[in-house]
Amino acid sequence: MILTMAFIAVVMIVCTLMGKVSGKTGIPMLLIFMLLGMLFGEDGPFGIRFEDFSFSEQISTVCLVFIMFYGGFGTNWKEGKKVAVKAGLLSSIGTILTAGLTGLFCYFVLGITLLEGLLIGSVIASTDAATVFFILRSKKLNLKSGTAPLLELESGSNDPWSYMLTIIVLELMQTSGGAGIEAAAFVELILKQVLIGAALGAAIAYISTLMFKNVELTGISSVLMVGIALIGYAAPSLLGGNGYLSVYIIGIVLGNIQIAEKRTLVHFFDGVTGFLQIVLFFLLGFLATPTEIPSVLGVAVLIMLFLTFVARPIAVTAVLAPFKTSLRQLSVMWFAGFRGAASIAFAILIHISVVQTQYDVFHLTFVIVLLSIATQGALLPWFAKKVGMISETEDVMKTFSDYSNETELQFIATTISASHPWVGKKFRKLEFPPDIRAVMIKRGIERVIPKGNTEILEDDIIILVGNGYIGSGDIDLTEIIIDKDNEACGKHISELGIPANELIVLIKRQTKNGVTTIVPTGKIFIHEGDVLVLASEG
Repeated sequence: MILTMAFIAVVMIVCTLMGKVSGKTGIPMLLIFMLLGMLFGEDGPFGIRFEDFSFSEQISTVCLVFIMFYGGFGTNWKEGKKVAVKAGLLSSIGTILTAGLTGLFCYFVLGITLLEGLLIGSVIASTDAATVFFILRSKKLNLKSGTAPLLELESGSNDPWSYMLTIIVLELMQTSGGAGIEAAAFVELILKQVLIGAALGAAIAYISTLMFKNVELTGISSVLMVGIALIGYAAPSLLGGNGYLSVYIIGIVLGNIQIAEKRTLVHFFDGVTGFLQIVLFFLLGFLATPTEIPSVLGVAVLIMLFLTFVARPIAVTAVLAPFKTSLRQLSVMWFAGFRGAASIAFAILIHISVVQTQYDVFHLTFVIVLLSIATQGALLPWFAKKVGMISETEDVMKTFSDYSNETELQFIATTISASHPWVGKKFRKLEFPPDIRAVMIKRGIERVIPKGNTEILEDDIIILVGNGYIGSGDIDLTEIIIDKDNEACGKHISELGIPANELIVLIKRQTKNGVTTIVPTGKIFIHEGDVLVLASEG
């Protein structure tokens, strides 16, 4: 037991340190975790033998439940709903088309039986949410035409469809012995998975919403949320429905309602899902046997190439072409079809089933995922820039809920300059709005509580507090990145011809100590690289 604890501690420390390496080298962090798992495994230098696929499947399921739940919970629906129809069609029809085309390729080109080909296609049909989220956020990949929210919603919602197809094809192989596919049975299984999963997901989300609105949950909301995520998966799964679809729906609903401790919940689930992603990717690498890879490497490369350059582009184009999507956006969507941990986790189901397959589907999927993350994941920022899809006005972080509007109170710091009209005045002489008050003065190393007779001095930093505006979604903000060719570059704000219906709210400026936020005045000089945040009417 002590040795096991020591091993887990070492793995966690090494994974954390290697995560820093990822940020410097550009190698996707999740790929590093998988490779570390392989190093600790039986064919690696540490030579630890681990072959418990049943245990791994259970751990993988728990990890995916929370990763998919938080994928929904962290989605900003205000941004996401603009592309919800496209994302929904991509995650459903697109996933089915990808699986079907890959299955036919395996059957006609590679000589694999049709059902086994469809099984392989089903396992690898979905894009990986964890990898998509990581690359978009860590690389600050601001993509044009709403591509970031489209990718985020698609990747967050298509794993349930891949899982559903995998379960259905497995069941058909077990009942038909691989002899053929009964269309009626196939449709029945799809409807059962979708309808039960969606219905129970909506019902549990509705009940959960009532609990958060009507019950005092201060201090225990995170415990309740964990329970909701678990029952959201378990309930439909017991009835033959799609638990992953259910838990994703619940996440989206709860992530976009007013919850008193939502900021705390975000920090909690950030930590939990970050840890579970490390566990999942490391475990899958740990479970793999590198000496088994050569036997499937050639087939895996062929399937990977077909999936990337034929199946995914056809499926994406078929879904998005009716929306008059530009070729540049289509090309990014083709390239961003990362395979990931969910595919390997679904492949474990095949390994522990009674179904006999021509190829080792687990290691086949493992190699495809490694190739996908190492190439597509690492090259997406370069590719997006190459095809002209990097935006100077869109912000990828708007796709993800930051919950800044959930804080009941907002604190503001204002520095008193020599020319400030408050210098030398006492607080009782100042007129604040009734819902604003001063709570602290930072005076050098001193902290002064302001009283009516407290005098304001030059260089004081006064901390004000007021009610946060809950409806901040009504405020239309736009970011403009100032490059050297922008007419605002090198001018004072007072020299800019800003329309009457617009206002510069703040300026974000990169300094040697990080990003500094500047409250604009007419005297502020605009530098190259500044980010102007504008508010506008309507």
